[in-house]
Amino acid sequence: MGVERNLQALALRCLTISDPDAKCALTARIGKAWRAGALTLEGPPPVVPISVPGRPLRPELVAPGKVARRGYGKPDERAALLHALAHIEFNAVNLGLDAVFRFRGLPVAYYGDWVQVAEDEAKHFLLLRERLREHGHEYGDFDAHNGLWEMALNTADDLIARMALVPRVLEARSLDVVPGIVRKLRSAGDGDSAEVLELIEREEVAHVAAGSRWFRFACEREGRDPAATFRALIEQHMKGRIKGPFQYEARRAAGFDDDEITLLEELGG
Repeated sequence: MGVERNLQALALRCLTISDPDAKCALTARIGKAWRAGALTLEGPPPVVPISVPGRPLRPELVAPGKVARRGYGKPDERAALLHALAHIEFNAVNLGLDAVFRFRGLPVAYYGDWVQVAEDEAKHFLLLRERLREHGHEYGDFDAHNGLWEMALNTADDLIARMALVPRVLEARSLDVVPGIVRKLRSAGDGDSAEVLELIEREEVAHVAAGSRWFRFACEREGRDPAATFRALIEQHMKGRIKGPFQYEARRAAGFDDDEITLLEELGG
């Protein structure tokens, strides 16, 4: 980390790192330094969107429909599933760092939340990569898609949109699907991977809750109604549809209120 003591500068440096191990290690050091009170914050100058964050040459990025078949019974299909989940977590590290770097002039607690999210996501990536290695594969062995980062680019100039759509829509999908994945992994005899996913699911609730918290903060700051704004953003960016079914208990724990639960029921496809 050297002598750099500015949080946003360190987040940018970490964003540009391509090697997963180096990125995860620096993310952990940033988190430790932040909690020790050793880092400062920059003011609100304009920030140019980062079109391509640091990532390894592999996996190759393809259209979502062209990724490898995922499953539970066959080892290679289970490895493809673990790879897809690891790729989500690697992207989530960059998304957490970008939330720290991009949006300026916010309460200190905002930066603390997203530093913690990035640190957790780095841990999740490493855990899933280890499970992938146990299946005889490395991160990069399967193709992947870039949907999470594309949404980051689409919301790079709007905190409300970023908080609504990245943590509360895209990342919140894990709250809905992971319990089913865990059950199927256990049925396939892969209890170790199931345990990793159970840990990840517990921590993802807090990550989505951070998105809920700062989405509402940003709406209140601009005098906008959260429920109406959430609906409008889904119409604008998601063609008015959110993929269901939903785990409502987890969604409520992550900060979704009754109006938003009703909206999910209405828009869920």
